Amino acid sequence: QVQLVESGGGLVQAGGSLRLSCAASGRTFSNYAMAWFRQAPGKEREFVGAINRSGSTYHADSVKGRFTISRDTAKSTLYLQMNSLKPEDTAVYYCAASSSGVLRVTAMQYDRWGQGTQVTVAS
Repeated sequence: QVQLVESGGGLVQAGGSLRLSCAASGRTFSNYAMAWFRQAPGKEREFVGAINRSGSTYHADSVKGRFTISRDTAKSTLYLQMNSLKPEDTAVYYCAASSSGVLRVTAMQYDRWGQGTQVTVAS
């Protein structure tokens, strides 16, 4: 089973950029579909973007054109490049893995989760 550890969160001014990383342990990273979700206080966990094992991606409308999900199989690492950040992007960001390898947008379809990293965007 893959284990996930996020990093790269922090405090940034509106309009700024951050890059999140998710390091995966285990030898089967390439077989997993991967995704980023986020959860703001008092809100449900929200889909941000996903990438399947072939490299195809899908992003939520709320981040399309600003965020980009990518993966480096050689490094067993998932990334989320976040540009033009807005205060409403403030949340804990989680990476997730699906052993199905298929791109999914629902949290319950992912079977491994990281501990999360806080992103705070100041206005």
